[in-house]
Amino acid sequence: MTGRLLRLVPPGTIPVGIGLAVVGLAAYVHLALAGHNLDAADYSSLSVLWSVVFTLGIGVFFPVEQEVARLVAARRTRGLPPGPVLARGAAVAAIVLGLLLLLTIGTADLLTDRLFDGDPTMVPALGGALAALAVAHTTRGVLSGLRRFGWYGTQLGLDGGLRIGLVAALAVTGVDSPVAYALVLVVAPLAAVALTAVPVARTIGRGPAVPWPPLIRGLTLLTISSLLAQVVVNVGVINVRLLDPTDVATAGALLSALVLVRIPLFVFGSMQAALLPGLSTAAATGDEPAFRALLRRSLAVVTALGALGGILAALLGPWLVRALFDTPDVLGHGDFAWLSVATLAYLWAMVLGQALLARDRHHAQALAWTVGVAALAVATLPPLPVALRVELGYTVGSVVAAAVMLALLRRRRTPPPAPPAAAPIPATTSGGAP
Repeated sequence: MTGRLLRLVPPGTIPVGIGLAVVGLAAYVHLALAGHNLDAADYSSLSVLWSVVFTLGIGVFFPVEQEVARLVAARRTRGLPPGPVLARGAAVAAIVLGLLLLLTIGTADLLTDRLFDGDPTMVPALGGALAALAVAHTTRGVLSGLRRFGWYGTQLGLDGGLRIGLVAALAVTGVDSPVAYALVLVVAPLAAVALTAVPVARTIGRGPAVPWPPLIRGLTLLTISSLLAQVVVNVGVINVRLLDPTDVATAGALLSALVLVRIPLFVFGSMQAALLPGLSTAAATGDEPAFRALLRRSLAVVTALGALGGILAALLGPWLVRALFDTPDVLGHGDFAWLSVATLAYLWAMVLGQALLARDRHHAQALAWTVGVAALAVATLPPLPVALRVELGYTVGSVVAAAVMLALLRRRRTPPPAPPAAAPIPATTSGGAP
């Protein structure tokens, strides 16, 4: 039975899935130990930094990984070295990182006062965490494009393992500084990259340069979609501090709750590695029955995952966040129900977004996430309790994005796009907070 199951999954799914599992475990351990060692205000600051890092960082650097992987895979089929792709990808990542750091420095006082409870040392920690993500995602793109999924999973596993070890050391020694727990997000990914640098370094080689225009065009659309998707899933914690800066308890409790209800996103992360290539192949060959069948199966899987996870979260969530993260008792069963419904809708949007990309409709995916973020903003406006406002925003934003994608997907476009040269691209959008 095990051998048959392994033959059903594409190469690379198992090592990537193991790596993602370790990263997911690290997220829980990181936040749980921080929650038990920091006071409410400091844990709230760490929660906001976490949300900013994995909204901005994943939103802008995961598309670099995707595009680098796609281009490396295309050159690999022609026997060309991936060095020029790595150079272009690193240049793009460096430029984007530079812009983010300039923005961070320019708004340091505002960030300190509004998001970090007056602690200015959290700002450089934020910049360092963004830099670490830039390096990690660029190198993972090379490993993915070369189909070196063993090394890819190893880098994820090392990142997660180092986070667990470092946070455990902080907890055992009684460290109660939020900056120390934030710096783990800097040290662990950079160390993991260094320890898996050999296969990436071997890719350096001469060859035809990668043209800038198609690279920038593809990255722009992917970045818009990715960043907006991260806003929908992560902005709630930030909104709590913006809507009510004095409510430090809800911000920390909400992040802990989101970590629990988004467990199905980790499972989808492994599945996504095979989803886009499968859909792309069916779309490119005009095999509409196969396309629809794979799409239906994928939606059925994420629906089952989301429903099961949602039921467990709604029943056990309030107790789990108190037991695991030592968070204040401010969220009830209804809060977890809302968050679970939102996560299920978000999973639908992720699957439907892959279907749009497979049909070369990057603009449609970006439009859907734009409408979803606008709906989130509108849903957050009514004068309701802060927690309910952000929960409604997450739910409405996810549902609207999925609905728009479904409507756009039904609008068939002919002729079918040319076959893309894509490798299975592991999804690490939940590399920090699931």
